[in-house]
Amino acid sequence: MDGQTSPAALIAASAESRSAAGIAAAVNRLIKSGELSPGTRLPTVRVLAKALGTSPTTVNEAWRSLVRVGSVRTNGRNGSFVADGHRGGWPSRFWRIAGAAGDFPLDLSAGVPDPALLPPLHEVLRRTRGEPQLSGYLDAPVLPELERAIRAGWRGVGEPEIVTVVDGSLDAADRVLTGLLRLGDRVLVENPTFPPFLDLLELIGAQPVPVGIDGEGMRPDALRAALDQGDAAVLLLQPRAHNPTGASMSRARAAELAAVLNAAPSCVVVEDDHAGDVAVAEPVSLATHLPDRTVLIRSFSKSYGPDLRLAAVGGPAELLEPMIARRNLGPAWSSRLLQQLLADMLADARCVAAVARAREVYAQRRHALVDALAQRGVPVLARDGFNLWVPVAHERDALVLLATQGIGAAPGQPFLVAPVGGDHLRVTAAVLEVEHAGEVADVLADAAVPRNGPWRR
Repeated sequence: MDGQTSPAALIAASAESRSAAGIAAAVNRLIKSGELSPGTRLPTVRVLAKALGTSPTTVNEAWRSLVRVGSVRTNGRNGSFVADGHRGGWPSRFWRIAGAAGDFPLDLSAGVPDPALLPPLHEVLRRTRGEPQLSGYLDAPVLPELERAIRAGWRGVGEPEIVTVVDGSLDAADRVLTGLLRLGDRVLVENPTFPPFLDLLELIGAQPVPVGIDGEGMRPDALRAALDQGDAAVLLLQPRAHNPTGASMSRARAAELAAVLNAAPSCVVVEDDHAGDVAVAEPVSLATHLPDRTVLIRSFSKSYGPDLRLAAVGGPAELLEPMIARRNLGPAWSSRLLQQLLADMLADARCVAAVARAREVYAQRRHALVDALAQRGVPVLARDGFNLWVPVAHERDALVLLATQGIGAAPGQPFLVAPVGGDHLRVTAAVLEVEHAGEVADVLADAAVPRNGPWRR
């Protein structure tokens, strides 16, 4: 790039039209030609809008398109930059925790359910064989019997105005967040949090803001401090079986968080209940206190089977109708055959009993590893779900040590928005038989940093 020519001037000269598509195409051409090289700081939305003689909204849409395809990366309010060529649009954090899954004799890295503990899908399929009727393009997107079951599961935590079904909880998070957020928006997230959330926010161009957690989830004092730093568009949290720590939000904590959010009336709450019915904790939601700005997501993958790829989304019509309308231009609905199968499983006593049994076994396996670690001087607080957040002296050394014993774990770094004071691993106990907990604890203890007092980050 000519040192005398600013990026704004280059883009303005290259843009064949002042539409969002025209601006995005001009930037992409300049990147491909090398006139805007990797790492180049790009003009702010307002500066470029002034140079182009167009609105900031139009430039914002162009920037979002470029971020989505991986041409541009954003650091929120710290600015936007031409992306390095190798980055593309790949979800880097997701691949750091999933890339080696299945490579170890004992793989505790993936955070997935034990296939042996899933409900008897084949029995339900046998009973429904030949019964499901082929549906048409204009049929209701959600089967009425499935919607009734979903609403019954939310009874006591919220009465969502609208309920729809999408293809898993990450699909739900993607669709909801893409509709709610704009380039540079601040999003409050638990620290640590689920890495794909951070990948999604990066692709959208939003700025994740870390909020500390403890055994009951997000801390009210940390939430208040984050809000004091500036307005936030969304609060994204996991209400129970938090991944990676296993924290679950209490009713008292939900009320405290809602009270803090009263000072931020424009902040929308998005809750991802990814564990669903295999979580030990009862369902708790901020929708009880903030029904007009809380979106509920509940996955059925970990409880009834990943191949169902179904999650429920509920919330105010004002927030969800635009998402549903936009989806009509794509897949429109999730397979009604899978919806019928899930509805049948939710009503089947044997399937419900199998999920209850799985919940007990997962709790036993988690407790066995937590207790074994405690006996070896490594206190870990994991009250719910599949995972443990284990402190270690050095992340890479710990992964290598585990690998030499044929054990896989997930690195802690991809889960972090900001440092939490020391390295960690995410270890999945869901597939670890109780009798092997001591052997795994021995290896983890060799790599861990003993900590005194209750876990708190």
